Amino acid sequence: MMGAEHPSYMRLGLKHKRGHPLEHGPFASYVARDTDRKAEMSRKTYAQLAAEAAERIIEIMPWDVPDFMEDTPDALMLDIREREEFARVRIAGSLNVPRGILESAAEWNYAETEPELVSARDKPVLVICRSGNRSALACEVLTMIGYSDVRSVKLGIKGWNDADQDLVDEAGNLLDGDDAEALLSPPLRDDQKAPSGL
Repeated sequence: MMGAEHPSYMRLGLKHKRGHPLEHGPFASYVARDTDRKAEMSRKTYAQLAAEAAERIIEIMPWDVPDFMEDTPDALMLDIREREEFARVRIAGSLNVPRGILESAAEWNYAETEPELVSARDKPVLVICRSGNRSALACEVLTMIGYSDVRSVKLGIKGWNDADQDLVDEAGNLLDGDDAEALLSPPLRDDQKAPSGL
């Protein structure tokens, strides 16, 4: 086969013109199925993706974490918030690996490799973010790449703070819960807000 009829042409998703041989003949059913599949797909929001991931993973409530950590001293508390978020406020002793580099940090031989995380593949790993959404998605990925016991801290570090659990700043100083809340919830800029009518 040559040109537009070649299967690699189809895999690349190259467009064809009306009346092109792909609309008829042996590839017609493929073109029709592909068109139907794209029409069935709908946009999902970040909140929907996180909620769906949460249904497929194990979650733990923030107030249950201290007992879990006491009963499982080799567990790793993994904070996947961005570096600047982690610098402002954190759980003492937690490991920070931002969500954006999680997959490569969880494997050997990458510039982002985090040995403590790679070594925790067969240990309990508690994953926390700001509100429990990123951590649900991260737990799903960690499970896919072979981590055997991952749990998302439901409600995130905000829920941890609401449960009056200790948080510290970058220097390790204990933070008051109200001060921590202000650091955990920076106000949205105007350009981050949805335009009216959306």
